[in-house]
Amino acid sequence: VQLQASGGGLVQAGGSLRLSCAASGRTFSSLGMGWFRQAPGKEREVVAQIYWNDIAYYADSVKGRFTISRDNAKNTVYLQMNSLKPEDTAVYYCAATGKYTYEYENWGQGTQVTVSS
Repeated sequence: VQLQASGGGLVQAGGSLRLSCAASGRTFSSLGMGWFRQAPGKEREVVAQIYWNDIAYYADSVKGRFTISRDNAKNTVYLQMNSLKPEDTAVYYCAATGKYTYEYENWGQGTQVTVSS
């Protein structure tokens, strides 16, 4: 599975961005998909995850502000980010699990999100 993330950019605090991650392959609907982020000097952290049954999980820091969704017909996962804060500034990565597993096996290139105060 190859992943291509897009949609990052520069936004003012309180603004919104939508990240997209397009996946290759024919097994997308059976994969778990996740968004992770890494800020300078910090470890990578999970932001949101959505599995093949559409059950989603969020980091506490983004609950109520971010929404992960998937379109299996387009092999794409999205991350809608609202009410952005400067502390959301990071490189965001999408990742895919194996088929019906919870281990992330494939990673996309990062997309930079910068939130100015």
